[in-house]
Amino acid sequence: MMETTGLDSAPVARSRRLRHLAVALAVGVAAASLLAFRSEKVDVVLARQGELRQSVVASGRVRTPQRIEVAAQITGRVLDVAVREGDAIRAGQPLIRIDEREWAAAAAQARAAVVQAEARLRQLRELGLPVAEQALRQAEANALQARRQHQRVGELVARGFYSQAQLDDARRAQEVADSQVRSARLQLDSQQANGSEVELARSALEQARAALAVAEARLAYATLRAPVAGTVLTRSVEPGDTVQPGRALLTLAPAGDTELTVQIDEKNLALLRLGQRAMASADAYPHERFAAQVDYIAPSVDALRGSVEVRLRVPEPPAYLRHEMTVSIDIEAARSAQAVIVPADAVRDAGAAQPWVLAVREGRTWRQPVRIGLRGPGQVEVLEGVAPGDAVLPAAVDLPEGRSVRARVQP
Repeated sequence: MMETTGLDSAPVARSRRLRHLAVALAVGVAAASLLAFRSEKVDVVLARQGELRQSVVASGRVRTPQRIEVAAQITGRVLDVAVREGDAIRAGQPLIRIDEREWAAAAAQARAAVVQAEARLRQLRELGLPVAEQALRQAEANALQARRQHQRVGELVARGFYSQAQLDDARRAQEVADSQVRSARLQLDSQQANGSEVELARSALEQARAALAVAEARLAYATLRAPVAGTVLTRSVEPGDTVQPGRALLTLAPAGDTELTVQIDEKNLALLRLGQRAMASADAYPHERFAAQVDYIAPSVDALRGSVEVRLRVPEPPAYLRHEMTVSIDIEAARSAQAVIVPADAVRDAGAAQPWVLAVREGRTWRQPVRIGLRGPGQVEVLEGVAPGDAVLPAAVDLPEGRSVRARVQP
């Protein structure tokens, strides 16, 4: 009986152990099922490594570095306007013609005055000098004769043949002759090349020539010419108009570098520097892009708009660009070739002192502080806190730290 009982108890114990193991397995499966049921399924994105470009995007306008206003310098009636808006012009090309008859007559009168002054100076050189020389010789001869006569009369008076009155007459005649010599000599000196008469004639000639230059300049003002090569931007005059000095009639854009001007929000000022490259496109030609370069950053900020003026030089402007055309400008501020990149909406409190991301590690959410670098379109560079391949949750997913989750990578 005792052997029979011992043989029967072994199968019973084994059966009990199997039942306990089955129960334990069932409990484990149930616990795992419960844990899996309680874990939330979420979409995550993986941090990746690649190139990231940060840029400043704004809208601006095309302008020329300089604009020249063409205005009349005389009053008159416009006879002809040879150009219109958009015309390409060359330096010296006639643009506007004003009635010139009055100024042509003044120039002719001044020209005649020059001829007269030249003739007067030539007369002094060709006639005045020889006549003065002859007059001096004649006066000197008369003076010599008067001295001899005075000497003879003196001798005759001494002998008693002539009276004292006759000697006085001879002395006066000699004095008159000497005076005529001095006068003739002064006249001859004035006719010399540096004499007063010649200097006066030369001065009159210079004045006449200056008056002619003024008259010819005013006559030239009747035809307004292009000061430089370029393009006509605006025209505000028509044939028949009476123009006044100083009134702008045409606006010209000199040929040269094209410039883009744009107002950048002052919060982006730290990202800008001279020489930065940019790509631009005209709103009228959105699929055509051309290169530009930052050439000027205003030293002050517009307080009303909170912006800073930036100008960009266009080395090779496309032919379709027009003055005041609206353009979109993308200025490259920085570039990183091997950046750790996450979507911008995955970084929380990005504008605060300590931004962070909600990462997924070992099936649970984890608040991870990060240090961010460049910011691209919809992307952010993470300098510290995240490595390539780490899973992070978009900001739209609001879960507490430590929550058990089942991650599903977004494509």
